[in-house]
Amino acid sequence: MKKIVVLTGAGMSAESGITTFRDSNGLWEQFRVEDVASIEGYERNPQLVLQFYNDRRRQLADVEPCAGHRLLAEMERDYQMVIVTQNVDNLHERAGSTNVIHLHGELTKATSSRNPNDARCIVDIPVDHEIRWGDQAKDGSQLRPFIVWFGEPVPMIEKAIEEVQTADIFVIIGTSLNVYPAAGLIHYVSPSVPVYLIDPKPVETHGARGIQFIQKGASEGVAELKGLLKNLKSTL
Repeated sequence: MKKIVVLTGAGMSAESGITTFRDSNGLWEQFRVEDVASIEGYERNPQLVLQFYNDRRRQLADVEPCAGHRLLAEMERDYQMVIVTQNVDNLHERAGSTNVIHLHGELTKATSSRNPNDARCIVDIPVDHEIRWGDQAKDGSQLRPFIVWFGEPVPMIEKAIEEVQTADIFVIIGTSLNVYPAAGLIHYVSPSVPVYLIDPKPVETHGARGIQFIQKGASEGVAELKGLLKNLKSTL
């Protein structure tokens, strides 16, 4: 069974109605990145940061996986699928994907402010639950969102690299390839492995190896990808 590793970004979840950060009217026009997505911002105003992510989590109750999420999950019938996502929502899992690596954390989890990557301190948070000032982790520190903020280490990147290195097919969906280290994963793909990039907008690949572009939204693009891969299998 061929192994497909898929890297997904904000464009994947945008079709479900998740507010993105960089697009017009996006979250960065409402909030400064240094205020809500950095450890410095958290230390300056933890209540603001907690509320920002409480609002993001609450939004999950009002959205559903898009057709693209569901198509990727369906592909597990025919391929060994690994989803590496920059998104912090749970839409891939809700669509049925069973092997999802979250590079930037998860909205539906909270962790210790003192030791954010200590597995003993990571707890599940229902979408209708808020992390409040005074809520404590197991180590006695304030609970914080289980989110990798700018400037913090990305603990799951090594696992993602290992998966990419053993991929038979690599797919990129809905990401500008501007956020590192996620954007650097393409450089770990074996030279003989086909790479597909799905995005309705042109994406600068910074001179990376040959890529087959599918200039469509996530759902349309994944549907086209499935057809391409089916035809590829029939010619082998």
